[in-house]
Amino acid sequence: MPAPQTILITGATGFLGSHLTRAWVRAGHRVAILKRRTSKLERLVSVLDQLHCFDIEDGVEAPFKACGHIDAVVHAATCYGRGGETPLQVFEANTAFPLRMLEAATFFNTDTFFNTDTILYKYLNAYALSKNHFAEWGQSYGDASRIRFLNIRLEHMYGAGDDASKFTTHVIKSCLAHVPELKLTAGEQKRDFIYIDDVLSAYSMLLEAHGRLSKNFIAFGLGSGQAVRIRDFVELAHRLSQSRTELKFGALPYREGEIMESAADIGALERLGWRPSFSLEQGLAHAIEAENDQMSDARTTA
Repeated sequence: MPAPQTILITGATGFLGSHLTRAWVRAGHRVAILKRRTSKLERLVSVLDQLHCFDIEDGVEAPFKACGHIDAVVHAATCYGRGGETPLQVFEANTAFPLRMLEAATFFNTDTFFNTDTILYKYLNAYALSKNHFAEWGQSYGDASRIRFLNIRLEHMYGAGDDASKFTTHVIKSCLAHVPELKLTAGEQKRDFIYIDDVLSAYSMLLEAHGRLSKNFIAFGLGSGQAVRIRDFVELAHRLSQSRTELKFGALPYREGEIMESAADIGALERLGWRPSFSLEQGLAHAIEAENDQMSDARTTA
């Protein structure tokens, strides 16, 4: 049984962050979260009384001062700029804020900083620039031996309860709701889809292993390692959900600058002993069942 660690998580109220928070509390770790005062905490209700909660408005130094030595900071917060945020606001969320935290983490002797990156699309220019910029700062801090920095490039994560704006969730919810039609591109672009439980197992493995890593900056690709056509993903979700929705491939054009193929290089994780456990069909079956249960509960309580 690994020794308990003290972990600080940003983005803990989001999909990935909340899964990490719940899993690590239940594993016996001491977990602190850094959130906004206005953050919604519904995803953390089951473990809220076991968390050390800090508000960003009180300064990023607060958890480091209160908790003493922190073994790992997991930065899972991000801003895509989809909500009308200006480039300056995206920069503040994705570069300036974590950089201030990186300074505090270094000063207060945090062992490891986990940065969750995500696949970068050209049409999300401000987001892509800000995330790449912070990763470069992380490499600079690692090269200077100020901190150990793990940059995790996460591909297309999916699972029940993710934000409805995400493509995978939109497809699953639409199929389960039997909407009359679902307009899509031709779907020939390929993506690396990874189920949330496999993401959690990778993070947990890195949490256990980070103290033994020899380098101070390491980049990890996190996905299944396989590129799958979006059309195949949608058709599989449609079949598994027994949906009556008409799939209209080709109804939408590709975005300008569309990435036509992306898959994670999971070699660095494999060398540490990690492999994904869920096939796409297994992961989708779990996600659809759980999403259907959540939708049924929502209808019952409405």
